[in-house]
Amino acid sequence: MQERHQGTPQGGPLSPLLANVLLDEVDKELERRGHSFARYADDCNIYVGSLKAGERVMALLQRLYAKLGLKVNETKSAVTVVYGRKFLGYSLWETRKGEVKRRVADKALVKFKQRVRQLTQRNSGRSMEQVVEKLRPYLLGWKAYFRLAQEPKVWRELDEWVRRRLRTIQLKHWKRGTTIYRELQALGASSKVAVQVAGNASRWWRNSGRAIKSILTNAYFDRLGVPRFS
Repeated sequence: MQERHQGTPQGGPLSPLLANVLLDEVDKELERRGHSFARYADDCNIYVGSLKAGERVMALLQRLYAKLGLKVNETKSAVTVVYGRKFLGYSLWETRKGEVKRRVADKALVKFKQRVRQLTQRNSGRSMEQVVEKLRPYLLGWKAYFRLAQEPKVWRELDEWVRRRLRTIQLKHWKRGTTIYRELQALGASSKVAVQVAGNASRWWRNSGRAIKSILTNAYFDRLGVPRFS
């Protein structure tokens, strides 16, 4: 056990609880002034109608935090337009009709792909079933967390990217052209398709988006238990 004299462990349940207790009067002051805001622990977005109003609210927060012995983190805080700002992995976007909707923030998408790559490394399993077994809990958790995102196109793109990544891993597992040909034929591929894929054995990513899609289909991955986003 590590002895601690200041702060709380990152990611622990105590930190957001203490933040809620300490910042309760800040919330009440924002509510009294009629501001729309969202806060989780010490991460807070406040929505106002103009840049000048935002600057006034920022000055207010600095005064309120100072009374509590706290300081606004200027490197992470800004008075700016709402679009493009990240909050708990989400950001906002506007449709052509002027509707404001939720989306997965760009940084969260980058982290998602990095994590999927880690979970689907070549040595992550000796079979596709083993790879999917490791990947599935993460996909389900990520899908549940970002279920409020309103971006059908992004969900479809993520579905395609994940499955293409898995096809790439499968080709790397098979490695040689002769093995690729044999395995694809066992899965019901025609000789023409098997030859075409096997002929590009070393071009894993390019190969994964071509003829092999007709064999390692979405339905194939459904049967393995790969969750869909769309």
